[in-house]
Amino acid sequence: MDDLIIGQNSGAQNAGAGPAGTEALIVEGDQATFMKDVVEASRTIPVLVDFWATWCGPCKTLTPALEKVVRAAGGRVKLVKIDIDKNRNLVQQLVQLGLPLQSVPTVAAFWQGQIADLFQGALPESEIKRFVETLLKAAGGAMPATDLLADAKAALEAGRAQEAEDLFGTVLQQEPESPEAWGGMLRAMIALGQEEEAHAALAQVPEKLVDHAEVAGARSALALAEEGRKARDQLSTFEARLAADPADFQARYDLATALNAMDRREEAAEALLDIVRRNRTWNEGAARLQLIKFFEAWGFDDAATTAARRKLSAILFS
Repeated sequence: MDDLIIGQNSGAQNAGAGPAGTEALIVEGDQATFMKDVVEASRTIPVLVDFWATWCGPCKTLTPALEKVVRAAGGRVKLVKIDIDKNRNLVQQLVQLGLPLQSVPTVAAFWQGQIADLFQGALPESEIKRFVETLLKAAGGAMPATDLLADAKAALEAGRAQEAEDLFGTVLQQEPESPEAWGGMLRAMIALGQEEEAHAALAQVPEKLVDHAEVAGARSALALAEEGRKARDQLSTFEARLAADPADFQARYDLATALNAMDRREEAAEALLDIVRRNRTWNEGAARLQLIKFFEAWGFDDAATTAARRKLSAILFS
């Protein structure tokens, strides 16, 4: 039993484990199968062990949530359920080896023959998911939705908006409360010129996500896209007005909106910064507010955002 917890890199490392996906990934375990189902299996795939009991109320909530998260992992993690009342000897041996099983539910995560992490009590599904994501990361993997999300972001950055939209949609089927997927979906729709569809999608965002930075940024990007489409057609008009009167702040403001729609971010920011330098209270601070909307739409880690925020701070606090 010591090897069972501590894990030895012996020649029998993969005995009986088989490749991931060839065995059932949600199984009932017992003392006779613990070595094979948990310890040996954990050398090729992370294994969650759910210690539960029929009389345990929280277990009735936790176990279905665990099963849901494991299924969503798409074969990247295994779940073994152990009824503590039917496996008292196994539980006693594990307790002697230091596993805290004084209360249930207790979930222990095994990787490479060792306990990697554990938790006790009925956690909500979102926290179970984070627990599994952390386990997979430690094992060098990730949830399928995480991989899809990375692919979707890469497609969007590469200008493959339709591919990105499809991928973000797939992520949302698996993770309907993913703010990154909602934000990415909206941005892909904007890139495709699907503004009406984007408004419809925005209305479907779960209420608790509407103020998340990813969603708020996409919402700002949608508003700016609509403003920018109209302003872009009048770019030469704004430039002519400014040539005639550099203090025409409305023309400079509209020019910034047009430049942003053309993805000329540094120039767009500079136009608004110029207004703030000259008259920071113009139109009730409209230039500063539009800059903030730009920052949300671009992302607060964007190079143009960082540079413009630095300049704005210097102006406001000079």
